[in-house]
Amino acid sequence: MTYAHLAGRIKNRGCVCLVFSVHSLVIKQNAAVTTLVSQDIKTGVMQRISRLKREMQLLSAEPPPGVSCWQVEGRLDQLQAQIVGGANTPYEGGLFTLEINIPERYPFEPPKMRFLTPIYHPNIDNAGRICLDALKLPPKGAWRPSLNISTLLTSIQLLMAEPNPDDPLMADISSEFKYNKPLYLEKAKNWTAEHALQKNKGCVETDEKTSTENKNKKTAHKREALSAQENLEHTKKVCMQ
Repeated sequence: MTYAHLAGRIKNRGCVCLVFSVHSLVIKQNAAVTTLVSQDIKTGVMQRISRLKREMQLLSAEPPPGVSCWQVEGRLDQLQAQIVGGANTPYEGGLFTLEINIPERYPFEPPKMRFLTPIYHPNIDNAGRICLDALKLPPKGAWRPSLNISTLLTSIQLLMAEPNPDDPLMADISSEFKYNKPLYLEKAKNWTAEHALQKNKGCVETDEKTSTENKNKKTAHKREALSAQENLEHTKKVCMQ
């Protein structure tokens, strides 16, 4: 083997070693980046959960007047809320249920909210979607991380009392609100009576029925207890004789 051939083999081995070293370094760097990303995601999830827990505690302890909110099946990313129709509005006496979905990027992205209870309103369509700046990201919207679920529900409650016909989802209802308000008020009251009041009555009737059934069960248990006690006393008398 000549000196030149041997030198060439050593050079080639050096190149191979260098390639393997660079490859190993790239793998280590990728692993480090993946670890950092995973840690950031985990930290973000924990912060999101912590914030949502604080918000739910606040909503439970100090809810805005006429507003309630709760978790669906114990999940923090799926909530429901109810808003009581305000006095001196066509929604007075109604109980309106909303669905709230919390995105993964919350609070940097606003919650998705929609009405489950049908409502006749210029800024709320037939699917329950709500036209409200606070529910949209800039530049078209006004959402910012300092807002929260409580402030959004309060804003929706205010929108129910004071519609914005200049930014409607329902053009025909907006036109009625602007140019034929008595007709708008009449229809909104009728929708409230049909969709928001009947459900309340149904709940009351169900509660009353449940209460009556419970009372009947208690009465039956008392009768069974008295009958058992009488049988026991009769048995004692027979034994004493």
